[in-house]
Amino acid sequence: GNNGSINSISDRGTQLPGHREIDKLGQNRDSVYFRDGVRRIDFVLSYVDDKDGDKKAERRREFEANLEKAGLELETEDKSESDDRKTYYLKIHAPWEVLATYADVLKIKVPFKASDIPKAREVPLEWLTHPFRLPDNIMRPEPDYFTAPFDKSKVDFFLIDDKDTFFPPSTRNRIVYYILTRCPYYKEDRKEKDKTGINRLLNNGTYTSAYPLHDCKYWKKAQDMQCESERYHLYKYWARFLCFYKEQPLNLIKKYYGEKIGIYFAWLGFYTEMLFFAAVMGVICFVYGVLSYEDNITSKEICDPKIGGMIVMCPLCDKKCSYWKLNSTCLSSWQSHLFDNEGTVFFAIFMGIWVTLFLEFWKRRQARLEYEWDLVDFEEEQQQLQIRPEYELKCTGRRLNRITQEMEPYLPFPSKCARFCLSGATVLFWTCLIVACIMGVIAYRLAVYAAFASIMKDSPTSKIQLVGSLITPQLATSVTASCINFVIILILNFLYEHVAIWITDMEIPKTHLEYENKLTMKMFMFQFVNYYSSCFYVAFFKGKFVGYPGNYTYMFGKWSKLRNEECAPGGCLIELTTQLLIVMAGKQMVGNVQEALHYSYLKKNTHNESTYSRWEQDHDLQNFSQFGLFYEYLEMVIQFGFITLFVASFPLAPLLALFNNILEVRVDAWKFTTQFRRPVAAKSRNIGAWEEILNVVAILSVVTNAFIMAFTSDMIPRLVYLYAYHPGDEATMRGYITNSLSLYNISQIPESNLPEAGENPSCYRDYRYPPGHEKQYTHNMQFWHILAAKLAFIIIMEHVVFVVKFFVAWLIPDVPTEVKARIKRERFLVQEYLHNYEVEKLKMQLSQSFCLSTETASLLPSSPSKHQVLSECI
Repeated sequence: GNNGSINSISDRGTQLPGHREIDKLGQNRDSVYFRDGVRRIDFVLSYVDDKDGDKKAERRREFEANLEKAGLELETEDKSESDDRKTYYLKIHAPWEVLATYADVLKIKVPFKASDIPKAREVPLEWLTHPFRLPDNIMRPEPDYFTAPFDKSKVDFFLIDDKDTFFPPSTRNRIVYYILTRCPYYKEDRKEKDKTGINRLLNNGTYTSAYPLHDCKYWKKAQDMQCESERYHLYKYWARFLCFYKEQPLNLIKKYYGEKIGIYFAWLGFYTEMLFFAAVMGVICFVYGVLSYEDNITSKEICDPKIGGMIVMCPLCDKKCSYWKLNSTCLSSWQSHLFDNEGTVFFAIFMGIWVTLFLEFWKRRQARLEYEWDLVDFEEEQQQLQIRPEYELKCTGRRLNRITQEMEPYLPFPSKCARFCLSGATVLFWTCLIVACIMGVIAYRLAVYAAFASIMKDSPTSKIQLVGSLITPQLATSVTASCINFVIILILNFLYEHVAIWITDMEIPKTHLEYENKLTMKMFMFQFVNYYSSCFYVAFFKGKFVGYPGNYTYMFGKWSKLRNEECAPGGCLIELTTQLLIVMAGKQMVGNVQEALHYSYLKKNTHNESTYSRWEQDHDLQNFSQFGLFYEYLEMVIQFGFITLFVASFPLAPLLALFNNILEVRVDAWKFTTQFRRPVAAKSRNIGAWEEILNVVAILSVVTNAFIMAFTSDMIPRLVYLYAYHPGDEATMRGYITNSLSLYNISQIPESNLPEAGENPSCYRDYRYPPGHEKQYTHNMQFWHILAAKLAFIIIMEHVVFVVKFFVAWLIPDVPTEVKARIKRERFLVQEYLHNYEVEKLKMQLSQSFCLSTETASLLPSSPSKHQVLSECI
């Protein structure tokens, strides 16, 4: 069963079937080969003896015996030879016959002819990009070939120089893992379908880990000349932070880690490149706000002691809050102008177009990678052939697949419907739980605002120099509420991760792609509500349903005494900016701190290099779980939402994201090359469900930014005043502050709202008729004009941006013309070469048959003519 392989194992003195003891041979411990130095180690399993050793040893014996029956070759390192003296290492090698068989089953594409399609012509001024480039042998580690799905019956059709190196290590470990996940560990006479696959053996502790090997240490090349040393090259040219300005070696990443990880880093790099243009425009918008600082007439009037200093404002809460002068909001007014100015409108429109360009250009980059990495026809193969082992085990029913005409497992419709309903109910429950938590935080803000106002009114904080003037009830409430909200976000994230995985497992998706897509949608829906709900509250609800003095609106009715929150004196936009900055920056800081703490506890290499083997070095690294890339994508997509959905309130958000992503690319590269075991290579032609999520966020961002500019910003009221209500013939913003305030007679305020002392009358922000008017305290015509202008602005902005978006999307084809032509050319050549191969093969068979018939005929008394023999053969 093991083709005479050299094996040794020690398992409590028990000799496993197919194994035999060998003498200890001299071997380079950093090698990725068996002790004979010929057969490559494609996978490693580790295990230890424990209390439940007999059952686990029995499982291992059956599993390893079945692996050998499948054609794999095994070699075991005894625990006495390991560094910790307690871990066994089972090394697995896939010989040529096994690789060829499963490459045929999985339809793995392999080269059959060197490509003769000319490469694209050099771009003018290409020399400008030389500082950012890497050596050609790193960027293109292998030449271009025409490829075709491997067929074991046509071995001589493919370019096979050496069978040992024909399949690269990433393909070899993918094939071995495919066998491991489907290999049973039950006896032949007792077939128990649930006892199948390495994943179950890892879960029940029979094996402690399963992983392919890195090809060398990351800080120096392999001593063995047969090893590729690709990990060393990745670390040298990609994972070091000093390479942050260099391009990524995507082809080498794909070759070493597989297409799925390669496509992630391609997307992350492209997203970071596109962020540069958004960051530049955001900085220009912010600089415009700074340069127009002195021209801000509105803020000057607020700060003027003769204007803002003479205006007395109504209390912001019942009983505990006192009257206040408008000029006390001077600082926040200036701060608000930095982000709430005329340039913000153009920036919001620009970001709507930028999102479209980003998605369309990414589709083109993705199409090019699909062609270069032989992924054009991959999705159909994956759907049909790579069914999850869990699906095969749990679905006992069988039915005919109309495409493959083979019997396959399926999940009955009633069971599928019941599982879907339970899953949907669970997601809805947790979403409602998040909303309830947000409502609780809002209730906290309303309840403690009055308490802070009461405490700070007579507290000595007002006498503290420098800091005292900045400590306000609004600031204290906002900071504490944001901290509580952020803690709730982290707790719910931790809990829901496990819930999302549980309900996705319960649905039993058929393929790995379907599993990832379902988990992606559930997690993003939850994260969307969890991270963005507080920003949505500040942007679209806070300060919108307040009422007016004498008739305030309360959150749960007047009995609750929780009066709806008004915007800070500087306006709601600056509060949204603050909220966005806290949540976005806080999320990135917490993520970076978690990674720093996590990797600071990693085991340092204090071992003797001559005895610390390659499989032990990799065993001590972190395991790369099946959700490793999922969390990386999720982090970036949540960030994408922050810089698109609410970017009108904070133009510097793309700049913060750019700095974070420049660091993120190299940190992720460093983790993959130095801290993680080598992941099993997996294929993927695109970023999966994340692409649809990005499209939805892009469309939603146009709507949210239009509403932010209309209802959260003061832009529209200012423009209406400038062009319709300004006094005199000259269009000016002078008088806007007094125009935007309404008067209320304090003597008419109910006792429940009346503060302890005050002046008469007082002002509040709204557009209502003054006391004594026949329509006193109802909205005046200016309010309705402003509302009409806001709605018109939303409609115009949305239509302009959407028209431009759809025009740009139509103008830019998803697949470049050059790539389309190359795909058609390659398909034509593949068919032509296959046809010529079959014709030549038929000719050879006919020639051999003719010669054989001639020899046979010469031995017979009466032999037919040569022409007769040839005609019969034909």
